[in-house]
Amino acid sequence: MAGKTNYKKIISDALLYDNPVLVQVIGLCSTLAVTNLAMNSLVMGIALAVVTAFSSLTISLLRNITPKHIRMMVQVFVISFYVIIVDIFLKAYMPEMSKTLGPYVGLIITNCIIMGRAEAFAIANKPIPSFVDGFISGIGYTIVLLLVAFVRELLGFGSLFGIRILPQSFTPWTMMVMPPGAFFILPIIMWIAYNIRNKKKGAKK
Repeated sequence: MAGKTNYKKIISDALLYDNPVLVQVIGLCSTLAVTNLAMNSLVMGIALAVVTAFSSLTISLLRNITPKHIRMMVQVFVISFYVIIVDIFLKAYMPEMSKTLGPYVGLIITNCIIMGRAEAFAIANKPIPSFVDGFISGIGYTIVLLLVAFVRELLGFGSLFGIRILPQSFTPWTMMVMPPGAFFILPIIMWIAYNIRNKKKGAKK
């Protein structure tokens, strides 16, 4: 990237205008699978943000010495390295959460968001902007996970982060804690984000 890095644009793109889930429609498997509880979503989102940030940083540092024809192999190796570190950390310090998230931690390796940021940004930009881009993209993913999880956990269990919010007389919506529950909530959030983006674009014209 020539000239001064526009961090404001990097952040606004990652959070709203080019959000990996809401706009690029990638990373949906874990978005649908782990959002029945807010705490699961928070840990999963932070794990992905950390992996994306450090993977982008490392790939950017190696970009000038990595042969183009093997760059994707190198990227997968780098991403796998950080995923393994996160997996070991969860098993050591958060064993119950590690069991709850199960294979989805290991599947971060195949998450399109990480490879997407590596190919779209880190491979052509300096390390610090790449780190910021990767981290904010992970935060954008985390925010969407939490928005979906808030609705599903509140209606499905009557709680948020395990704390009872709705009265005991509330009848839980069992469907919300089942995988189809995310299929109802996520499109509504995508529709709201789409209208916000259009409204902002219209205001700039």
